[in-house]
This record gives sequence, C-alpha cells and structure tokens, in this order.
Amino acid sequence: MKGLEFVFLAAGSVLGAFLRYKITEPPLLLGTIPVGVLAVNVIGAFILGAFIALSQQWSLDGKYSLFAAVGFCGSLTTMSAFALDSSDLLEGGRYASLAVTVMANVGLSIAALLGGKHIINAIVGS
Repeated sequence: MKGLEFVFLAAGSVLGAFLRYKITEPPLLLGTIPVGVLAVNVIGAFILGAFIALSQQWSLDGKYSLFAAVGFCGSLTTMSAFALDSSDLLEGGRYASLAVTVMANVGLSIAALLGGKHIINAIVGS
C-alpha cells in the first residue's frame, strides 16, 4: 500500500468509526431490540451500494474505493457488535427479539445495498 492509499483508507476509517460511535452510543433499543447497530449496518450497506454504482458508472480510481468502501463503510458497519447483540438476546432467552434482530440486520442491509445501487443507477443512468 502506497502512502496516499493509506491516507485515503485511514481518513475513511476515522470518519466511519466516528459516525458509528455517534449512532450507537448510548445503545438504542426499541423494546429489547438493539436498533443502533441495525441503523449503522443498514446505512453503511446503502452507502456501499451507492458507491459501487457510482464507481461502476464513473470508473473511479481505487483510492476512492479504499476511502468509501473499505475505510468508511468497513468501520461504520459492524458485524462484531451485531454478533454481540444477537448473543446477548440468545443468552437472555429473548428469542423473538433475536429473530427480529437477525432478520432485520441481514434483510434490511441487503435491501439497502440494492436500493443504494438502484437509486444511483437511476440518477446517473446505467
């Protein structure tokens, strides 16, 4: 990795981590369902989908992928916090909340990614 690539990666990572912290601290709950982690995962997936579409439309340089996809979206979204929230619900016997959390994180994140791609393709043209 060259110096400028590292700067792009680091800048995206710092911004994504900062935004994740602002959204998930303090923990947001809807009943017993943790929605802060869901929010960052869905937002990050949408941004990633939009970036993928822009990257394909405009043939963006790899540095922008390091910034947006790997750095920003990678540090904004969080599989480890999703796993922790899910295991806490499982260990606490809150099976319905666990099912909602897992389905919402996976389903909404995929839908958001596809939505981001679709919206950008509709705006920019495919």
